[in-house]
Amino acid sequence: MALLDPGVWTGKVFDGGWAAAAGGVYDVTEPATGATLGALGRADAADVEHAAETAASAQRDWAARSYEERASVLRRAGRLFETHTSDIQDWIVREAGSIPAKGDVEAHFAASLCHEAAALASHPQGLVLPSTQPRWSLARRRPAGVVGVISPFNFPLILAMRSVAPALALGNAVLLKPDARTAVSGGVIIARIFQEAGLPEGLLHLLPGGRETGEAVVAAPEVRVVSFTGSTTTGRAIGESCGRLLKRAHLELGGNNALIVLPGADVTDAVSAGAWGSYLHQGQICVTAGRHLVHQSLHEEYVAALADKADKLPVGNPATSPVALGPLIDHTQLDRVHDLVRRTVAAGARLAAGGTHEDLFYRPTVLAEVTPGMPAYAQEVFGPVAPVVPFTTTEEAIALASASEYGLSLGILGDVGQAMRIADAVPTGMVHINDQTVSDEPIVPFGGVAASGNGARFGGADANIEAFTETQWVTVRDKIPTYPF
Repeated sequence: MALLDPGVWTGKVFDGGWAAAAGGVYDVTEPATGATLGALGRADAADVEHAAETAASAQRDWAARSYEERASVLRRAGRLFETHTSDIQDWIVREAGSIPAKGDVEAHFAASLCHEAAALASHPQGLVLPSTQPRWSLARRRPAGVVGVISPFNFPLILAMRSVAPALALGNAVLLKPDARTAVSGGVIIARIFQEAGLPEGLLHLLPGGRETGEAVVAAPEVRVVSFTGSTTTGRAIGESCGRLLKRAHLELGGNNALIVLPGADVTDAVSAGAWGSYLHQGQICVTAGRHLVHQSLHEEYVAALADKADKLPVGNPATSPVALGPLIDHTQLDRVHDLVRRTVAAGARLAAGGTHEDLFYRPTVLAEVTPGMPAYAQEVFGPVAPVVPFTTTEEAIALASASEYGLSLGILGDVGQAMRIADAVPTGMVHINDQTVSDEPIVPFGGVAASGNGARFGGADANIEAFTETQWVTVRDKIPTYPF
């Protein structure tokens, strides 16, 4: 049986096997053409309730199994991602509108996440503590239980797997609610991989759907941790619900990231980095370079060179043409991007490149003569738009970069000593000196501050253990003590 044979999953959800969804069926659409790629089951509250109960029951046995058993499942899953890279890439290209290279990166990144998670299963997970009493005092990490994972459309496989893999490795069960628009790339692929890898039934549940499905996952009493990647607005709502329900929420949210080009930087290299940071996957990335802050001495040259590069980048269907940019995910996103660009131009910005589209294919855009209050500068665009603002002093660059509700990623191009001083002064979760803002690895702590989320909740042993386990205090005496009464 082929890994992604539609005969297995069409119209269904996953609970260890494939079953009809109480919420009905919906079509999966290719944004580049509007064609129907398949159909999936839509999970409703009843599906989520059943999944949560089943997961809680299965999780107890999974947590009791040896680390070797859990690690072996993760290792097999990693190898399966590597074996089926081509099929996985094809789905990510067609369903998410990604260029093939991005699809390939997602498949290999997912494999790496599995291999790193396999090592988590045997990672030391406790401390021996001093005690004032004649006893041993220990702090050990125990599985949280059932983890709800709510993932977005833009990097559907990576941004689901970075929670699914470590959560399973550490002895948890998972309810996965991918974005309905990319639920094959961010859901079916994962379910089929773990099914083939021998994950016991009931530990991973695929629950495609919309807002109501996500709300049911958050509300399920069995879910103790919610791992969410998506918009700040939705993240705030999830955080509020989790706070009321006394659950932990790990939130990786939006960003309006600054790319600072210092005096003396090589303009050709800076423009290459800036274009990649703003236009990769049509700018639909939380760590996209959303604000280009360029020293006055380089500003005009930078704008001209970036506009020239933008004009030359090919845009089209990544499944049929060797393009740099594919389609935006849907018309809602298109309308939002175009509205921000039009309102920014109406406010006085100059359209140096782009600003047009054919259907969902939006041209890479450069906005010059921008001021900080303009819409495409002040807001997260989540599209291929690069607003450019000049600065004259290091202090001004720091002030501009810091003047945002977000704090996710920062890129600084140029003199390393000056960049280090800026990095120390700007509140942000990640800093890349002499690189653009888009970067990730399976072993690094990834996350932001302020409106970008509640810290580095993903990646690396320490962050993953903190995210998906609870601390339990244990004491041991050699005999029962005598008490005053």
